[in-house]
Amino acid sequence: MLEIRDLRTYYYLHEGTVKAVDGVSFCVPRHSTVGVVGESGCGKTVMARSVLQILDRGGRIIAGSMVFHRQRPGTGNSESAIEDEIDLARLHPRGKQMRAIRGAEIAMIFQEPMSAFSPVHTIGRQLTEAITLHRKVTRPEARELAIATLRDVNIPRPEQCFDAHPHQLSGGMRQRAMIAMALCCRPSLLIADEPTTAIDVTTQAQVLDLLRRLQEEYGMSIMLITHDLGVIAEMADHVVVMYLGRVVEQGPVDEIFHDPKHPYTRSLLQSIPKLGPKLRGKLQTIAGSIPSPYDRPPGCTFHPRCPSFMPGVCDNQEPRAVDLDSRRSVSCLLYRGGSA
Repeated sequence: MLEIRDLRTYYYLHEGTVKAVDGVSFCVPRHSTVGVVGESGCGKTVMARSVLQILDRGGRIIAGSMVFHRQRPGTGNSESAIEDEIDLARLHPRGKQMRAIRGAEIAMIFQEPMSAFSPVHTIGRQLTEAITLHRKVTRPEARELAIATLRDVNIPRPEQCFDAHPHQLSGGMRQRAMIAMALCCRPSLLIADEPTTAIDVTTQAQVLDLLRRLQEEYGMSIMLITHDLGVIAEMADHVVVMYLGRVVEQGPVDEIFHDPKHPYTRSLLQSIPKLGPKLRGKLQTIAGSIPSPYDRPPGCTFHPRCPSFMPGVCDNQEPRAVDLDSRRSVSCLLYRGGSA
């Protein structure tokens, strides 16, 4: 569905250059869920916004490709779909082709619905605007489609929600309305940027069940961005672990959770709270904090916090991705020869 290769997105600011995304590569297969995980500030959201070309001021994609494989119905008597390959990185952010893809074929659930929705327009007006922009329907038809989508995401009394403003809804209802906004044009790829961050645990489980049901119903792919490894374990088929703008490890979710290779991945998994009568003592944490983006460490950017730090090696050499097998890769100098 989507192939990201060596993507580099930099922000040119007065304080200096921020390498928000610095050589990210991974794929999103069709009808699957790819989880992107990492601490806050590791570049997950900037990577997702790069796919849709909605970067903040000062941001620019300077290298790499984002090849979107989209399918459209065959012509004539042919029933097979025709596949187009479009490099999203080569499209103008405000160009006709990018605007046709954004919101229609690739949609995004933003991290905070209260700031993503317009506070002065109703939920219904914002949904119908998206529908009429991408689909040839009348206003009454757009209203019916919007109400049907609100009903699909399990919003009670969708007609009433249609006429409500975002501040009149609870956090869980706003999150469901944001999901409806992303799904109203039936995208083939859904980017969910921490869709359960600001809601309680019960509502979080309902939202995850909703995404799983809608994925099966619509046959779409999902790129799920989160820092919650529990959500990744429940939802994802493939995991991409990011640190300071780079992918440090990726592979199938079961293999990553049961046999992590990169020290950062191990540290993330060890910091998960565990339940049990015999589990006493302090929760393990990752030493230090993410370095300033204006002062990146030399060599491996994780080496100041790494428990497996090798002096003279990790602080001098930049690790490259090593393929452990056909489905797994890791960027760590412990695996320079392909094995630890």
